[in-house]
Amino acid sequence: MGRNPTIQQSSNPAIQYSNTHNTPTIGRRFRKKPLAAAGLLGIALLALLCFGSDIFARHDPNAHGDLLTSRYLQPSMDHPFGTDKFGRDVFSRVLQGGKISLTIAFCVVTLAMTLGLLYGTVSGYFGGWVDAAMMRFLDFFLAFPAIFLILTIVAVFDLNHWYLIPILGLTGWMEAARIVRTEVLSLKERDFILAAKCLGFSHVRILSRHIVPNCLTPLFVAATLKVAEVVLLESALSFLGVGVQPPTASWGSIINDGRGVLLRAWWISTFPGAFIVWSVVSFNLVSDGLQQAFSPDR
Repeated sequence: MGRNPTIQQSSNPAIQYSNTHNTPTIGRRFRKKPLAAAGLLGIALLALLCFGSDIFARHDPNAHGDLLTSRYLQPSMDHPFGTDKFGRDVFSRVLQGGKISLTIAFCVVTLAMTLGLLYGTVSGYFGGWVDAAMMRFLDFFLAFPAIFLILTIVAVFDLNHWYLIPILGLTGWMEAARIVRTEVLSLKERDFILAAKCLGFSHVRILSRHIVPNCLTPLFVAATLKVAEVVLLESALSFLGVGVQPPTASWGSIINDGRGVLLRAWWISTFPGAFIVWSVVSFNLVSDGLQQAFSPDR
């Protein structure tokens, strides 16, 4: 009796599919995208500045200066981004705000992508009434405005800015779940999954070793876009006064501090705004580069 040549090639059917997305090929494609490389360099420099703020900033971001001589000082060697109405060094505050914004964004995206991966995998793999019920539940979450939930929690509880991580994470996983579900619906009909089922592999093994690893590609692209989205959302919440609370610095709160003196002290709002643009553009460029690198036909 002849053997099935497809199964004979490898004891792990997922390897056959994964080899079409080998890392060296993806790396070469990514390096050929100059804008993507520029975005990656921008993220690296931004992270170095913000997380190394203790090294690059010479002033305490929350230390008040002399209100008679240190208020609204223009950018100089001692204060590269000038000072605000309390005489605080804006450069130090921008770096501290970046550290907080990026930390919140990375934690939120990690939580949201993990939840979305688990939810979308189960929904797409089992299909039928399970998929239908889970998708209706997901539609309900998509229709629920997260901003109202955040405003309600802030009004009821006196919380610090770290509450944004669970709230934004628990309200931001739905898009990732849809992406993963679509990928799983395609993957579970592939030959290597059918072969795994014929070999008698359990659902847990098929999901953990064959389905989930091959769903990570679109998830990486979505994650980089989500980081930029969370940075914008956190900055907007801080600008409205429901995000990072004073005296802790945040890009949004610094912009709000300079809103009333744009003509007199333009630097207060300009520099944190420039850092927001820098971070969002960098992550979007990397996301576009990853999408093209993971797509052999582009």
